[in-house]
Amino acid sequence: MANNRQESLITISNPRSPISEAYRTLRTNLEFSSLDKPLRTMVVTSAGPEEGKSTTLANLAVTLAQAEKKVILVDCDLRRPSQHEIFEVENGVGLTTMVVDEEAFKNPPLQETPVPNLKLLPSGPLPPNPSELLGSRRMEEIIATLRERADLVLFDAPPIIAVTDAAVLASKVDGVLLVINAGTTKRDHAQRAKALLEKVNARLVGAVLNNVRMDISLHRYYAEQKQA
Repeated sequence: MANNRQESLITISNPRSPISEAYRTLRTNLEFSSLDKPLRTMVVTSAGPEEGKSTTLANLAVTLAQAEKKVILVDCDLRRPSQHEIFEVENGVGLTTMVVDEEAFKNPPLQETPVPNLKLLPSGPLPPNPSELLGSRRMEEIIATLRERADLVLFDAPPIIAVTDAAVLASKVDGVLLVINAGTTKRDHAQRAKALLEKVNARLVGAVLNNVRMDISLHRYYAEQKQA
C-alpha cells in the first residue's frame, strides 16, 4: 500500500519534480479563473475510464492544501471509488453514510490525510442507485454542509460519457475540470464530454492533458535545479 501512495501522490513523494510543478501551475490557473466567479465547489471528471482523473484530483487537492487552503476531497465515484486507496484510509463510512445517517450528516466522517488542511470524505458503502443519489436534494444539502467546512470542496466523479453521474453532479457545483489522456482519449470522446457538460449548463473551468511526453530539456533543467 505504501508503494501505491508513493506512486500516486507525486506531489508528496517528489514535490520538486516537473510533474509536481505542473500541478502547482494548474492550481495557479484555477485561482486566476475564479477571480470573477468564486470557485468553492468543483467536480473533476474524464471523458472515459482509465484516464487518470482520480490521481490528478488527488494531487491537485494536495497542492491546494499546501497553499494553505482548507480542502475537502469527496469521492463521488460510487461505482469504482479509489481515493481511499490512494490515501490509504478505511472506506467503511463516507459520503453514502451521510445520505442515510443524520448524525453523519451533522458530523461528516472526514478522514485525516498526511497533508495539513486536506481532509478526505471516502465514498462509503456503494449504493444501488448512484445517479439518483447524486441528483437528490439530500446531495445538495451535503454539498452545502461540506462547503461551510472548507475553502474548496473537490468531487471525484465517474467518467462523464460512461454514466450520467458526473453530469448530474456538475449541475450542482461551481465548476468542472475535465481530464483528458493524451495517449488514449479520442477526440470525439472529448468533444462529446464537453457537449454533455454544456447540456447541463455546467461551468467548464478548464481541461488537464495527462500522459504528455515531457521535453528532455525541461527535464534536464529540473534535474539541475534539484541538484543545486
